Amino acid sequence: HVQLVESGGASVQAGGSLRLSCDYSRYTGTSDCMAWFRQVPGTEREGIAGFVMDGSAQYADSVKGRFTISKDNAKNTLYLLMSSLKPEDTAMYYCAAPRLYAPCPRLIVYASEYFYWGQGTQVTV
Repeated sequence: HVQLVESGGASVQAGGSLRLSCDYSRYTGTSDCMAWFRQVPGTEREGIAGFVMDGSAQYADSVKGRFTISKDNAKNTLYLLMSSLKPEDTAMYYCAAPRLYAPCPRLIVYASEYFYWGQGTQVTV
């Protein structure tokens, strides 16, 4: 079955950097539509970075200029490089992929447009 596996979460000081990884080797869809979300207990899952329908990388305003999404198809790995971390970045971070053969999302806003999720990796700032 499809499985996404995140890693790289840790406790870091404010102003520090961290790189999250998501192994998508068991996902047979295109990596061109994958995204990162985060969630704080009691709140909805927030889309923060992702590749969208027009081929571009999209970022939430809260992370724009600080976070960078990238991927290495040879390694089947999606990355999220986070810098200038703030206490408000503390959350569980998830990588996500749409259902196979589904259209690539136009926006990273709606968690409902993603079908496959990892188990999450905790980032504490």
